[in-house]
Amino acid sequence: MRVVVIGGSGHIGSFLVPRLVRLGHQVVNISRGQRASYVEDPAWQEVEHVTADRIAEDADGTFPSRVARLEPDAVVDLIGFTVESEKALVDALRGRTGHLLYCGSTWRHGPSQRVPIREDDPTPALGDYGAAKAATAAMLKAETASGGLDATSLHPGHIVGPGWHPIGPLGNADPSVWWKLSAGEPLPIPGIGTDFMHHVHADDVAQGFELALTNREAAAGEDFNLVAPSALNVRGYATVAASWFGRSADLRSVTWDEFRRTTSQEFHDSSWNHLVRDHYFSIDKARTMLGYNPGHEPEAAILEAVRWLIENDRLHVATPLTV
Repeated sequence: MRVVVIGGSGHIGSFLVPRLVRLGHQVVNISRGQRASYVEDPAWQEVEHVTADRIAEDADGTFPSRVARLEPDAVVDLIGFTVESEKALVDALRGRTGHLLYCGSTWRHGPSQRVPIREDDPTPALGDYGAAKAATAAMLKAETASGGLDATSLHPGHIVGPGWHPIGPLGNADPSVWWKLSAGEPLPIPGIGTDFMHHVHADDVAQGFELALTNREAAAGEDFNLVAPSALNVRGYATVAASWFGRSADLRSVTWDEFRRTTSQEFHDSSWNHLVRDHYFSIDKARTMLGYNPGHEPEAAILEAVRWLIENDRLHVATPLTV
């Protein structure tokens, strides 16, 4: 097939595009052209590249027609953030393209009411970002149900991989957390540390998109969670992470008010937004309908990212990794 990937140089696309090339697809990557992929792969030599600023072209209404003119058999949209943008793309592709695969987010679900969270659980989104992802997924499901374009939405958790900072044990990207864990220093944690975060390796997200593309009949009109086989809570994550440096985690429970006084507004808000959701998702639907089989437990995916950051002088720790 001729597959257009929108935003293919990012976290997911860095793994997905080479997968698609190796399957024999003709791949077109639309990106702003401002960075290379996160992972080097000879498959990129066979990819056609198109430079475009989606935000600007969405604003003037030219982006959907640009994609349609590429005459794709399938489109993978990894950077759709509003219902209006995705609806315009659907209108341009309807009757011309066979399948649209959309990257949503597990944040379309708000704070958990029961776990594991399934795709159809009624947990209203918290915040504009999650609400937009939820509304877009609902629109795409209705589009296919009405006999329009075949569409599938896939919803990753916290994406982890080499080249960028993972969401850390406190639900933020504060590098000082890693220093404290590697030094065996006390680490204040907000609450009692039982809040879950559900990570997923970028290549496992890519696997999910590949499977949905290959199994269009099963995937059309559906939505799928894409996460690791298990999830880590704050205490478990910090304990495992400290052990990578030969340390025991010295965790000190504090109130959210106390935590706010010891960290920046940015990191406090990130921690709150991640931990208040307390997310742990089921992948039963993706396993059953697509054959999804993630190859990374969350701790293995996170360790890979942390190792890359340390080796590339992007994260400073007190003691070397022992694993």
